[in-house]
Amino acid sequence: MRQHINKVLLGCLFVIFVFGVGCKKYLDAKPDKTLVVPSTLDDLQAMLDFGPAVVADPGCDEVSADNYWLTTADYLSLPGEGDRRMYTWQKDNIFQSYPNDWSALYNRIYYCNTVLAGVAAIERTTTNQVNYGNVKGQALLLRGKSFLQGAIIWANAYDEITAGTTLGIPLRLKPDFNEVTVRATLKQNFDQLLNDLMASAVLLPVKPVHVRRPSKPAAYAYLSRAFLYMRKYAEAGKYADSCLQLQNTLLDYNQLNQAASYPVAKFNAEEILYSAMAPLQLVNGVAIVDSTLYDSFDKDDLRKFIFFKSNGNGTYQFKGSYDGSFGGQFTGVAGDEVLLTRAECYARGGNTQLAMDDLNTLLIKRWKTGLFVRFTATNAADALVLILKERRKELIFRGTRCMDIKRLNQEGAAITLKRMVNGETFLLPPNDLRYALPVPEAII
Repeated sequence: MRQHINKVLLGCLFVIFVFGVGCKKYLDAKPDKTLVVPSTLDDLQAMLDFGPAVVADPGCDEVSADNYWLTTADYLSLPGEGDRRMYTWQKDNIFQSYPNDWSALYNRIYYCNTVLAGVAAIERTTTNQVNYGNVKGQALLLRGKSFLQGAIIWANAYDEITAGTTLGIPLRLKPDFNEVTVRATLKQNFDQLLNDLMASAVLLPVKPVHVRRPSKPAAYAYLSRAFLYMRKYAEAGKYADSCLQLQNTLLDYNQLNQAASYPVAKFNAEEILYSAMAPLQLVNGVAIVDSTLYDSFDKDDLRKFIFFKSNGNGTYQFKGSYDGSFGGQFTGVAGDEVLLTRAECYARGGNTQLAMDDLNTLLIKRWKTGLFVRFTATNAADALVLILKERRKELIFRGTRCMDIKRLNQEGAAITLKRMVNGETFLLPPNDLRYALPVPEAII
């Protein structure tokens, strides 16, 4: 069995190499006859379990967000001009030619399309129907999640009125290399990704074999995230609730080792679906946490100790990733995010009490034992302010900040991003077109 899986994975590597390079000479070449063409459900599951190609998320949106800043020396030491241009929100030439976040995202979509085509070629029987649905559901969720991430990064903020004419990203739905690629509208993007996620929710199990594999709660969580970004709060709240009815575990930060290098363990009980990114500035350990953000944590809030490490000069680095390491930042979905989404949707729907109940359910797990005093709000508007403030703090470096800035600026939040480099000021005003990152020039 191990030899069989290894051959499948070698075949996957071959496919990705060909797809990524895209040269006719490689498409014309005969593949090694010892490589296995995925033809069984086990083969297809092996493709979906294939490590970084499936669980690695783009990091460019986090690089572009306002959770951190760089010293001029660290900015100048970045290895590529594109990295510096991304940090200062330039309108072009921010990605290397290949590989890059775009190619990684579409490689994952290619995996999903290959699996879906493979599943369609297999007869569904009473014997294999559970596994059949599970494999298909995983591919649908990962493709829907990928389309969501791509639309958030490379398109303008979603607006119901203009979505039908706003450019989105290409919708690759088949593993055919020769299919013509065109940019869909943002509405078409979201129609497709919502269909993928809804279909996956029907097929997936409540409890996956491992948190790296998609599940029914994960499908509901990503549906909730998608509708939240669309500012469809009733739907976002409904799917957040559906997720939490199935999986609602929260970590008690009092039980974590604050002195550990990385206090939060990888694959912990709060995670619903694992994935991670590796933005350059964070991996190199040079990102300095925004001081206003750091100072917003209460002295009895354990996140102030779990999430951050002192640089010894009055500045701080982030260490609280649910990836449990220095090499990656957790960007999957976890119970805390879903609970905060439901709380926000309750508040936006005018249900102050339920909104505050959800917020306090989370925060009592984050405060030092015996020192937490329940937050209160006189009305739904006050509750919303508190919830958004805690969302900003709880989900730091999760890959959700740019999503939140774009949707909240559509609501009139007037968030402006600012960076200083060598005495020069760079600004990103609300709703600026540069919030949609440029498609890599090599792709164009």
